[in-house]
Amino acid sequence: MRFHEVPRYLSGWRLIVATGLLFAALATPAEARELIFGHGATEDTAYHLSAERFKQLLEKKTDGDLTVSIYSNSVLGHETEMFEQQTAGALDFSIINPGLISEFSRTASIFSIPFLYRDLDHWRHVLDGEPGREIAKRIEDETGVKVLAYYGGSTRQIVSTRPLESLDDLQGMKLRTNPTRPVITAWAALGTQPTVMAYKEIYTGLQLGAIDGLLNEAEWIYRMRFHEVAPYIGLSEHDITVRLLTISDDTWDSLSPQEQQAVQAAADESEQYARDLQIRLDKESRDKLKAEGATFYPMDRERMQKIVAGPLGKVIDDMGLRDLYEMIIDTQ
Repeated sequence: MRFHEVPRYLSGWRLIVATGLLFAALATPAEARELIFGHGATEDTAYHLSAERFKQLLEKKTDGDLTVSIYSNSVLGHETEMFEQQTAGALDFSIINPGLISEFSRTASIFSIPFLYRDLDHWRHVLDGEPGREIAKRIEDETGVKVLAYYGGSTRQIVSTRPLESLDDLQGMKLRTNPTRPVITAWAALGTQPTVMAYKEIYTGLQLGAIDGLLNEAEWIYRMRFHEVAPYIGLSEHDITVRLLTISDDTWDSLSPQEQQAVQAAADESEQYARDLQIRLDKESRDKLKAEGATFYPMDRERMQKIVAGPLGKVIDDMGLRDLYEMIIDTQ
């Protein structure tokens, strides 16, 4: 109803009240849209703190028109289950370990290749450069889930129940690994017996001798108290963690261009926060591990790379990842 079409029977105070209600309705802001963010860690971890930073940034950039509700500690399911929810458009945001979604995305397996990065600077250049953009595009094409940012930054090591004075000490070690081809292939080539075990069972597995070691970063070694039963840490530095901040394509496509811009800006800003936090926690956790009696052993990383090069090369070719791998290796 246009303002000049007010019915004749509305006169006097009735007209004033009706006009006031109309203006009030027009002035009432649209209801905020709630977006759901799930992740698998507890609320005292870099996962959650980074999710909180993203939430704060996005709500500020949209003046509260977009709000984010965070569900931590795998309340919405395991990371693999949450990613599957995103492919179906049933979950908006998540932080995902790419090693867990290889069944959805062949491309995501690139991050499971050991000794992929020369150092932390190379890792940054890969993720922020052409390789990172190409990987994100392919993951989205394969899954219908968009990669908004790359979190991570912790360095992975070998955690062992026995001293690691040389690479010979790896022979026959029952090593808990992720069930991805590059990881299993590399560590089998180094003489270990790759073993699949649920993460929550690792501590007991080390106690009982079901496994002799695992691969993990310092923050989680300390957090899970693995050093209490496996106090020997080999500084293999075979991987630098990557965690994907993701959004369902269904959610992304439902946003206005201005909202998409705000989401991406919040992701970009939270990315730097997440990386800085992860790197700091990694260093602090190493110091705590040393203070609590863990023994650190330098590892012959160059020799390890030579040993795994042949077997890994075959896997890289079989998985159709050669072009991405070479793009990463060539990044300066």
